[in-house]
Amino acid sequence: MKYIDEYRKKDLILAVAGELKKVSRQELTLMEVCGGHTMAIHRFGLHELLPPTIHLISGPGCPVCVSSQHFLDTAIAFSKIPDIIITTYGDLIRVPGSVSSLEKEKANGHDIRIVYSVLESIEIAKINQHKKVIFLGIGFETTAPATAAAIVEAQKAHLSNFFVLSAHKVMPPVMKALVEGGVKINGFIAPGHVSAITGTTIYNDLANLSKLGVVITGFEPVDLMLAILMLARQFESGDPKVEIQYQRVVHANGNKIAQELLTRVFELKDDRWRGLGVIPLSGLKIREEFAVFDAEKNFIVDVPEPIDPKGCICGSILKGLKTPGDCRLFATKCTPSDPVGACMVSGEGTCATYYKYRL
Repeated sequence: MKYIDEYRKKDLILAVAGELKKVSRQELTLMEVCGGHTMAIHRFGLHELLPPTIHLISGPGCPVCVSSQHFLDTAIAFSKIPDIIITTYGDLIRVPGSVSSLEKEKANGHDIRIVYSVLESIEIAKINQHKKVIFLGIGFETTAPATAAAIVEAQKAHLSNFFVLSAHKVMPPVMKALVEGGVKINGFIAPGHVSAITGTTIYNDLANLSKLGVVITGFEPVDLMLAILMLARQFESGDPKVEIQYQRVVHANGNKIAQELLTRVFELKDDRWRGLGVIPLSGLKIREEFAVFDAEKNFIVDVPEPIDPKGCICGSILKGLKTPGDCRLFATKCTPSDPVGACMVSGEGTCATYYKYRL
């Protein structure tokens, strides 16, 4: 299959691994900030091919994992309002809130539906005009344009019963916050799908000011091994910069149509990240022009101060300070079938990946 099989060829993977062993001389720590990269690295066993000088740590690249407890508790409170339909992507439904979960509220009879696209939520709103539909918008620059497009579509269709609770976030501020917070890394394996939307300029400050290499890559083993090799060469030469390995998908200027949609519908706000606190200008809120579709402005609920799961270290894992193996709940009280923390729920969560591949 084009763009898959050729990036999984054993001889190419081993050739890059051999070159890495020649190039890497100094201790090098890299962070992948995409949950898809975390999954691929462990799925293909890439750690075993790296020289002992290179260390990989996982960061806050799982949208479900970084969505705050407050957001989840708010969504649960909304679900209890009469004549409300909550629509959400599947992973979010199982994340434990402070005292409940969307899955439990669905079992209690509240109308909570899993959708595969935000446009499904538009159709649900059109069919159920006697009810109000709230879509839970999560994800980074990859999924936010689709939510923006849905809001524009709702405006065109004059829908008065469609709303979005936005927990959409942008990637550069959290990457910067990790560096400024003292996480010891030498470079970033940057997210391919986010970068396909944004282009490369969002990473310039990391390279120019923080002196960290940034390489945007895809999700196949050859992609990831090449990205690590590119970062190792940058580090050994003392020349950190932004590079694109994933050139078959990512271009320097990104997707202008998606960028224009984001700018039209959303504006930046300070936002809560699970385990990382409030990060300035890291979230996307709905602009005043589209306020009639903003769930936060149209529904009032009482949400108590969030309660984090006792014993869960998901926050430290998202920061790259700890691994799932450091958590006393991992694979005992916290499993994919009975998760305690958000990092064990999503397929892109670090804990779920470690559990699946038993690292």
